Amino acid sequence: MHAQGRPGRDRCVVGVRTVWRTVGDGEFYCPGCGGDRNYRRRTGRRRLVAFGLPLLPRGPVGPVVECSACRTRYGTDALDHPTTTRFSAMLRDAVHTVALAVLAAGGTEARTVRRAAVGAVRAAGFVDCSEEQLITLIEALAADTGRLPGAYGTDLGTPSPYAGRDGFDPRGTALAIELHEALEPLAPHLAPAGRESILLQGARIALADGPYRPAEREVLATVGRALMLAPEDTDRLLAAARTPS
Repeated sequence: MHAQGRPGRDRCVVGVRTVWRTVGDGEFYCPGCGGDRNYRRRTGRRRLVAFGLPLLPRGPVGPVVECSACRTRYGTDALDHPTTTRFSAMLRDAVHTVALAVLAAGGTEARTVRRAAVGAVRAAGFVDCSEEQLITLIEALAADTGRLPGAYGTDLGTPSPYAGRDGFDPRGTALAIELHEALEPLAPHLAPAGRESILLQGARIALADGPYRPAEREVLATVGRALMLAPEDTDRLLAAARTPS
């Protein structure tokens, strides 16, 4: 309902108005702007308004996330999407972790493997990565029994058929946790081609010195699971990586 005020202007006689209150702020990826923006986290209360005067409360609204640039309001699930800066860091860390896991399983003796790993890590964003740095990390991981599994074999000294050259069990719980921690938060934000690309990068490192070793296959299978790839898709991609392009 509207009433005529001054000539040429309408004003609301009766309606519902939301009064917003800012309860937090931060940075997020704004779908409307298509980039990283500041946001305000807001809650509101609706009130029945007559002639511009608030009367009866109509209940709470929100919480919502309001872009400081375009003023569009989104549900708080918009904060689940990483910012472009965070996404780039997650992708870089994912490739780095996969490269280390493959090296831990297959060994670092072959220069072709080391060069393939360095190339993948540099392309992902660690532009200063070197062979020496990767080898140092592998040695540190081998000594850090709290984060990666220890030597292969049973108490009788029988080696596992999946033994990697550096003595890691790629099926071990700690190594699987490392891969899942790096890949699982990233996977929902990647298109299928992006998830496949990470697996293929690990496969190319493993193949740089010859066919897959059982330990490398186990690591890459873990990578596929963490990236939410179906087992048959993982097998298809690993087979395709063996075929020269």
